[in-house]
This record gives sequence, structure tokens and C-alpha cells, in this order.
Amino acid sequence: MARSLNEWLWQHEFWLPPGITWEDMKESEEIRYPQPRDLLLIIPFALILIVIRYFFERTVALPLSGKLGVRDKLRPKAQPNPVLETFYNKRCKNPKEGELINLAKQCDLPVRTVERWFRRRRNAARPSLSKKFCEACWRFIFYIIAFFTGLAVLYDKPWLWDHRECWTGYPQQPLQPSLFWYYLLELSFYCSLVFTLPFDVKRKDFKEQIVHHAATIFLIGFSYCANYIRIGTLVMVIHDASDCFLEPTKIFNYMKWKKTCNCLFMIFSAVFLISRLVVYPYTVLYNTYYYSMEIFEPFFGYYFVNVLLMTLQLLHVFWSCLIIHMVYKFILQGTMEKDMRSDTDESDKDEETEKMKEKKNGITYFSNITSTNCIQRNGSQQASNRIHLTNGHAKDR
Repeated sequence: MARSLNEWLWQHEFWLPPGITWEDMKESEEIRYPQPRDLLLIIPFALILIVIRYFFERTVALPLSGKLGVRDKLRPKAQPNPVLETFYNKRCKNPKEGELINLAKQCDLPVRTVERWFRRRRNAARPSLSKKFCEACWRFIFYIIAFFTGLAVLYDKPWLWDHRECWTGYPQQPLQPSLFWYYLLELSFYCSLVFTLPFDVKRKDFKEQIVHHAATIFLIGFSYCANYIRIGTLVMVIHDASDCFLEPTKIFNYMKWKKTCNCLFMIFSAVFLISRLVVYPYTVLYNTYYYSMEIFEPFFGYYFVNVLLMTLQLLHVFWSCLIIHMVYKFILQGTMEKDMRSDTDESDKDEETEKMKEKKNGITYFSNITSTNCIQRNGSQQASNRIHLTNGHAKDR
């Protein structure tokens, strides 16, 4: 069964241009082509990257965060409550008004206290600032290494300068060792991100991140198996270019270096919008969709890779809209708006608002008491200073 499925999946009609079979892609001592079995190396290399990341974050990034002044915010802890804890873990983390009322009756607590308990419990589950700092440092180190590795591998390759060279001799394009290790580095990193998704900082675009990682892994893996190595290397270099500026922007934001953060954010925005909305469509999409037709006729693999590339482009448009909105706010207000993908502590909004209301209500209550006493006191004094005449008019003494 498995053998039949494997033979059906790897039919040359699916993955190779018309007239080319897997027999034409056999390796020799002088020529080596990409083989699907090579991708099995991804798993051990991804695990190695996870181990390296673990030690890097705890031995380098975490101590560095303390020296650079990154301090975790003190969050009020929710009081132990088995009923509320069970509801939080099994039912819902953000109960509605009716559920809050029922829980308040079960626990014999005020509704406001139950609402505050859930808010503090959600805040406790949110990642700390030092965790965000460590994660940004790790990604920054990797993107810098990957980007300059890509430039070192591609600077002398003809398809970097003439995009039609991506299809010269396709698919019988020998695999060079430098390209193999570059592919292995990139693919192992994105696989490691998938493995650590449950433990990494979750942002509001969590679902889009999953789609992005899945599309990237499928795209890199498929481009390797079908020998789209040349177009794949262009995709990876273009993506790493803007990511090199995104992570240090986050780092300086966590350090509260606002001016440096704002400058890096503007640089990142320019690089991202140009690379993802201009360079990527022309260098990759147009190249793959049109230039490849000069070499071969359309086949399943051609459509499949174009669908994956277009999926990435749709995600580029989604993130570009967020970035443009932030740039627009920055130009109007003169300061960078918080990352709309980030999930801020609710205490920043709700508990402080409550405190302000309580403070305001206390002042109002005190003011009302004072004014009432003054009115009563002044009224009694005025009454005592007056005498009533028979005609109903008052006259001061």
C-alpha cells in the first residue's frame, strides 16, 4: 500500500516537465541532483537548531536582556480558585457576562472579582518581555547568518543577475554543495519554528504564521525535490533581507530605545515593502509564471509551485497593510504605534481604568460629602442669622 502510494505520488508527469522522466535525473559520479531522501536530514538538523536556541537564549540572550535594562512587568497573581481554574482550562479563558454571573454565584464572590481573576489569569499566561527579547535575539542572529550566507552562495551565480538563467537546462541542473547546505539551513530553521510554535510568543496573526510556515516549508521542500533550486534561493534571500531589520526593531522596542526603534522600523518598512511588493513579484512570480514557459510547457508541478508562491504573496499583502497602517500612524503622531499583532496585558487598559474610576469616584464622594456638609453648615448659620417676618419675607439680623 505504502509502496503503491509512493509510486503514484512521485510520477514524473506530476513533478517534471513533459518529455523528462526520473531516468533523466539519475546521478553519476560527476553530477548530483536533488533527491527527496535528502530531506530526511531536516529533522535532526531542526532538533540541533532547537538545542542551540535553548542554550543561546538562556546563556546569552537572557543575561543580555538584564544588562540592557529589559525588565519584566510585575503582574498581580490570581488567587487560587479551583472552580475558576477548571473553567479557565477546560471551558473558556474569556467568559461572557452570563458565565461570569454563574461563576460568581458558585464561588460566592462579586462578579467584578471573578472578572478581575480571569483578567489576571490571562495576563499570567502571556509571555514576559524577557521571553520576547530572547526570541527576537535568536531570530535576528539566524536571519543575519542566513541572509549573508545566501549572498555568499549566490553572488557569483548567473541567475542572481539574469533571472532567465533560472530555467537554463531545467530540470537537469546539477546540485552544488553550497546550495545544498544553504537549503538545509533554511528548511531546518523553519521546521524548528513549527516544532516550537506551541512554546513561542503567540501573536494575533498566529494563524497567518502557521500558514506562512507551512507554505514556506512546502515551497522549499517541493522546490528542492523538483529541482527548483535556483528560484528557491531567490525566494529565501528576498525574505531574509527584510527580516534582518524586523528583529532588531523589536529588540530596541523592548529596551525602550524609542528613537532607534523608530528609525529601524522605518528602514524595515521600506525594505519590506520594496522587497515583498516589488522585487518578489518581478524576480519570482513573473519569472516563474512567464520566463519558465520559454523552456517547457505547463505541468502539475508548474501550477503547484505558482500556487505556493501566490500564497506567500497574499501574506505579503496582508502584512504590508499592517505595516502601512503603522507607518501612517507614525507620520501623524510622530511615534511608532504598538505592533498590532502583539497581545498586550489587559491590566494596562482595564485595571488602570478601574483604579482611575475608583480614585475619581473617591474624590467625587469626598467632594460630595464636603460640599454637603458645607451646605448644611452654611444653611444652618444662614437660618440662624435670619428672622421671619409676618409678611413671609426674611430679614438678616
